[in-house]
Amino acid sequence: MIYVVATLTVKPETRAEFIAGATACIKETRKEKGNIAYDMHESVTDPSKMVFVEQWEDAEALVPHRAADHMKAFGRIAAQCLTAPPKIEVITPAKVDIR
Repeated sequence: MIYVVATLTVKPETRAEFIAGATACIKETRKEKGNIAYDMHESVTDPSKMVFVEQWEDAEALVPHRAADHMKAFGRIAAQCLTAPPKIEVITPAKVDIR
């Protein structure tokens, strides 16, 4: 299992457009094979910061996700709305014994 955490900073004047595009993308992404969860969050201290937290069965599931039409459409919208490139991290659960 892997997680993707993407932090994006949105121009205040394009926030509504960004959220509309993200909502459409989230709806379609949740239907993708290998997707377990895909959610958007907003910072409580900075309304321009949006954070996507994704959970996938494995890294292979990301290959078709990145090429999906809904991701391309959202990418075009996001490109017009962001103040900086997104920060994207792919992470895995830590292997620790917490017994």
